[in-house]
Amino acid sequence: MSDIAAQLDLLWPAFAAGLIVLATHVPLGIQVLARGIIFIDLAVAQVAGVGALAAHLADRGDSPWIVQGAAAGAALGAALLLQWSERRWPQLQEALIGLLFVLAASGTVLLLAGDAHGGEHLRELLVGQMLWVSRDQLLAAAIVSASILLVWRALAGRGGGLAFYALFSVAVTVSVQLVGVYLVFASLIVPALATHGMGRGRLAAGLGLGAVGYAAGLALAGAADLPAGATAVWMLAAAGLLWAFIRSGVAPRRPIC
Repeated sequence: MSDIAAQLDLLWPAFAAGLIVLATHVPLGIQVLARGIIFIDLAVAQVAGVGALAAHLADRGDSPWIVQGAAAGAALGAALLLQWSERRWPQLQEALIGLLFVLAASGTVLLLAGDAHGGEHLRELLVGQMLWVSRDQLLAAAIVSASILLVWRALAGRGGGLAFYALFSVAVTVSVQLVGVYLVFASLIVPALATHGMGRGRLAAGLGLGAVGYAAGLALAGAADLPAGATAVWMLAAAGLLWAFIRSGVAPRRPIC
């Protein structure tokens, strides 16, 4: 019984981090899917990671406010650049997002080229350190995420280009520090894809399957001693696939003609 209690004590902050990420990423993911800019999360998250990494390498890693500010500034700069490119070249937006991601990813490799612990830093950026998230981090992330949701609600989910990209950059900056780039992307896209075509109840369904995916991933990671972030990505995808199968079985068939 004591082993179970110890595992729960280790896993609940990671699960709370996942719920905080889902709270902003499920509604934003639905919007991203509707706009057809699927890889924006990967690009902005990678840029935010570059900003945080640059602050660490500049010996500012002991100051969380400087790290967060660097990550937020980089993400906001990327968001403003993408908002500008969407207005100027809307037909090329997805390609430009992909190019930004590649540049940021390769920039990360260049920044870490002379660091003896570069591989470890890169792994932390991509898959995160969910199991070691602190309560102070959770509280700060919850406050920022609640503020994002309040603004999003005030905009009635119809934020224009600048508002959407600004909110998105802040949400990604918070979430990539908690769970890493890969899980941030999965949290944004999997619930939106699995609930595609739903009307009323889509947001609740997306949040629910996301929570199931995180819980299953953390439970499996704890039982099999696997990396929590990578395992949660797979379980989140499995939960989305299962939900899609359930929907296909209960949804009424549409007439061919």
